[in-house]
Amino acid sequence: MSSFIERSTSSTKAQLAATAVVSGALVATAILGYQRVQQQQQQPSRRQRASSIAGLGSPAEASSSARQPSSHDNPAPLDQEDLRNQALARRAQAGDYDDELILEQLARNRVFLTDDGLGKLRNSFVVVVGCGGVGSHCTGALARSGVSKIRLVDFDQVTLSSLNRHAVATLADVGIPKVHCLQRRLAAVAPWVKFDVRLEKYWEPVADRLLETWMGTDQKPDFVVDAIDNIDTKVSLLKYCHDHGLPVISAMGAGCKSDPTRIMVGDIGMGTDDRLSRATRRRLKLLGITKGIPTVFSTEKTGDGKAELLPLPENEFAKGKVGDLGVLPEFRVRILPVLGTMPAVFGYTVANHVILSITGYPTDYATAKGRDKLYEGLLAAVQGGEERMLRHLTAGDASVTLGLKVPVTPGDMAFLVEDIYKARSAITGLPTRLTLVRWRKPVGTTLIRIGEGADEQKSSNLTLGDLVCMTKEEATRHDKLVLRGEQTHAEVYDPATIEKVETLLAEAAGYEKYR
Repeated sequence: MSSFIERSTSSTKAQLAATAVVSGALVATAILGYQRVQQQQQQPSRRQRASSIAGLGSPAEASSSARQPSSHDNPAPLDQEDLRNQALARRAQAGDYDDELILEQLARNRVFLTDDGLGKLRNSFVVVVGCGGVGSHCTGALARSGVSKIRLVDFDQVTLSSLNRHAVATLADVGIPKVHCLQRRLAAVAPWVKFDVRLEKYWEPVADRLLETWMGTDQKPDFVVDAIDNIDTKVSLLKYCHDHGLPVISAMGAGCKSDPTRIMVGDIGMGTDDRLSRATRRRLKLLGITKGIPTVFSTEKTGDGKAELLPLPENEFAKGKVGDLGVLPEFRVRILPVLGTMPAVFGYTVANHVILSITGYPTDYATAKGRDKLYEGLLAAVQGGEERMLRHLTAGDASVTLGLKVPVTPGDMAFLVEDIYKARSAITGLPTRLTLVRWRKPVGTTLIRIGEGADEQKSSNLTLGDLVCMTKEEATRHDKLVLRGEQTHAEVYDPATIEKVETLLAEAAGYEKYR
């Protein structure tokens, strides 16, 4: 029996199994604790399910432990090498480290960026939100290049499947938080780098705290890196940075990509068929953001034989609402096909942009299309169309249109024309002289009145799902025959065109909740 135990203890498989058991317990504890906090704000059914799980602790305890981790609070035991690295890091960060050694390690960057540029980099503070494949490679490059203050934000743990793309994780790191893994491994590379680890999920209610100034100082982030793969939190982070004037760069989807020559840096306004990029761009436009955020994305197209995100099997849907299937509410429940090399290329491209931007090194990226005047012109056309429609409905009473407002913005125009109608007429596919016009004849009035006299406010009841993209000639004909005429859609258009337009209108209407 004793010899069997000895053989089992020395077996690699047994060691991995033991590691998996311990890691699984750590992961389960962290996830369940986090879920309890999140689920307090979810529907009653979730709260009822959560209350049946014993041993989760109070929401206050879970919140406190999740939101205020210590920079040195690593749940995994440290070996002798780790202990030496941590001790050296503490000395280096306290100033007990020869600056000449640091400059020697950064010598190649120093001659490339100049002393002034490297000085800016060494004094900089960067926040990396998302520490998976893209975020870990970005963080590693920033630390190796001279950034001295890095805040890491992520709630997830290292898994076995992380090892195909994570920059520094090893088998020994499976089950520990990704933020701790990065801090632990990079301390052996650049011990002078100070890390502020935040073991929690980024979301809007905690944005002020996660993007606050560096610890004990008034230094704001010199750059924020968005390496999030969840649409809601990605859009929330980018909107916050845009509104608060924080420089930010966003990494789009590396999943299902295989061609590194198609990866580029461009403004958020640039069109691409990447799903994550397209969805993020659409949501931001509806929030009034059409440009000004650099992104890293791939122009690679899908094709026969290439990896794709497959839909969930029907038996998974049978288990309940899709949002209830993940370990966290609204978290991804499908395995995204990822070639391990691509997140690294994305991460290094992001880091490259951050380094060049902070140091002031010149860049010459492709520029976004200057279409602001187009969107403003479209908005003016929609305003004019609503005024004409209202006069028609009131038998020519021009007074009702005085001060009329339309509840749409240039961002809405950009969203509709670029993302719904692909900058083409929905009727003929022509890409020139485009405008937006109501598709259906209004029933009753389009006027909404609030207040009286000098305080009266007049607006149109227009929604995104009312407007269709046509050429100006097609819109004039549509207005004459349908909107102010007596003909029906079926009398003016063929069935295929009507079906196409109705499908696009329904898609646009689905985005109303994000405005």
